[in-house]
Amino acid sequence: MIIECDRCYARYRYDEGRFEGRSSKKVRCTKCLAVFEIYNTPAFEAQPPLPTDADLAAPDWKPGEDTGRSKDTTTAKRRAVAAGDRRRNASELKLPLDSKLSLAVIAGPDSGKIFPIEKPRVVIGRQGADVNVEDPEISRAHAAVEVAGDRVTLVDLGSTNGTYIGEEQVSEAALENQAEFTVGGTTLMLIVTSPR
Repeated sequence: MIIECDRCYARYRYDEGRFEGRSSKKVRCTKCLAVFEIYNTPAFEAQPPLPTDADLAAPDWKPGEDTGRSKDTTTAKRRAVAAGDRRRNASELKLPLDSKLSLAVIAGPDSGKIFPIEKPRVVIGRQGADVNVEDPEISRAHAAVEVAGDRVTLVDLGSTNGTYIGEEQVSEAALENQAEFTVGGTTLMLIVTSPR
């Protein structure tokens, strides 16, 4: 089977026998070093279906009653659906034709540096990322900036110290021109410029 990293989208061939009967397994991407979960599709199909709204409304079902499926499997299934949504969104990513984007470091060890955004998804990290920031508080793959035309989204990639806009920790947030965000001990600003 072919698996795909949900952070950098690197693809790998994976031997299904390594699941050892489990429905999911965590693996590490050799490119960005992110840990992500993969799913054994035949194992999911063999399990009973999740209850529908109609099942839950039926008088013979009681809250807390076993639905025949473990919480872990339900969570894994939801993650699989979310990962599929993320891959679907990746096909929508594209740089705008009428403006240029860049990230400026306005506070932190690399203050003053400007990184042009030259592809629709850039990963910000300490090492081996699209935007490498010399800050020991930043994870190797800390956050990503995803561009879909005029829409720019900041996505935390499961970083250790979190991604913040102001004082609020975010997992995903829209960014406007001159929006500031903090990764580790570094504050960056999105700059959108239009050619004259």
